[in-house]
Amino acid sequence: MEPILNNLSKTNKIVIIYGARQVGKTTLANQIIEELGLRTLKINADELKYHDVLGGRDLDKMKSLVSGYELLFIDEAQRIENIGINLKILADGLPNLKIIVTGSSSFELANKINEPLTGRTWTYNLFSLSFLELSAQYNEFELKGFFENVLIYGAYPEVFTTQNLVDKKKLLEEVSNAYLYKDILALDKIKKSEKIAKLLKLLAFQIGQEVSVHELALNLELNQETVRRYLDLLEKSFVIFRLAALAKNPRKEIAKKDKIYFYDLGVRNVLIDNFNLLANRNDLGALFENFLVVERMKKLIYQQKTTAGYFWRSYTGGEVDYIEEDAGKYSAYEFKYGKKTSKLPNKLVEDYGSPDFKLINRDNYLDFIGV
Repeated sequence: MEPILNNLSKTNKIVIIYGARQVGKTTLANQIIEELGLRTLKINADELKYHDVLGGRDLDKMKSLVSGYELLFIDEAQRIENIGINLKILADGLPNLKIIVTGSSSFELANKINEPLTGRTWTYNLFSLSFLELSAQYNEFELKGFFENVLIYGAYPEVFTTQNLVDKKKLLEEVSNAYLYKDILALDKIKKSEKIAKLLKLLAFQIGQEVSVHELALNLELNQETVRRYLDLLEKSFVIFRLAALAKNPRKEIAKKDKIYFYDLGVRNVLIDNFNLLANRNDLGALFENFLVVERMKKLIYQQKTTAGYFWRSYTGGEVDYIEEDAGKYSAYEFKYGKKTSKLPNKLVEDYGSPDFKLINRDNYLDFIGV
């Protein structure tokens, strides 16, 4: 919250907060509003009464709407037609008005905002709860107590704070039905909803693995370009994200396929209807890897680091789960839930000059994710 407050205090650039439904964008915006103490007009873009004024390119109408207010907050702004150009008109006409907007899809909102508002925005991504955030309220013992629950049910705020396991599952089913299918299908006018559902299930079974677009296309009976478009849509809607391969020498290193991870493991598990305890699962290693990669990503983004993340694999069979590059310096990490020792492949050492290396397991994972 502090970076947003600082930017709002120092400039009048528009603040955009992207994130999936139910991750707390509105709650965060309201906390910022309370902290600023400005007279604020709050608009829920699901209410049609605001669409004509905020979508009509009429500065006089927009001035009448915000007259007397110091801050304008528009929730789910992607629902308003031509929101980008209208925010530009409003910002130009009322340069002292501070503006915060949220959106559930970077795909839809970015398409409507980026070009008209180039250089006029601060953009932030918000995810489900991170261990970095939780560490501000809980100690290491308590955080480790949350570990199994988060790997099974994820970290959507309402799901996390719900104690009853049956209710947790119901909440995740609601998120999936209302968001993963309904909203995503509407974004790109996708008619084959069963294909998106099948694609998500295929991806859920392949977390932490290199994903072949060709194989997905064969399974789905779609062309590869359509599958790539669906993957891009799912990524821009904060359902999945990709980790690329590190490859300085394409002849020796595999670089064509990405690994796929889910932003929230509860969403992943509801797709395959598996809420078994960790002791009764055959995918513990994959869950642990997904958890570590997404928590590390949240940490780096929230700390405003520009570090790039990759995985590495050679044609001779060498593998490293996760590698970070920061200003030309490499750090390598191997994820093994129960293993105590590991070593770097000789080929990686030869090509990347003995990068820093650490094994991340169930004993030391909190250090890796910033706690």
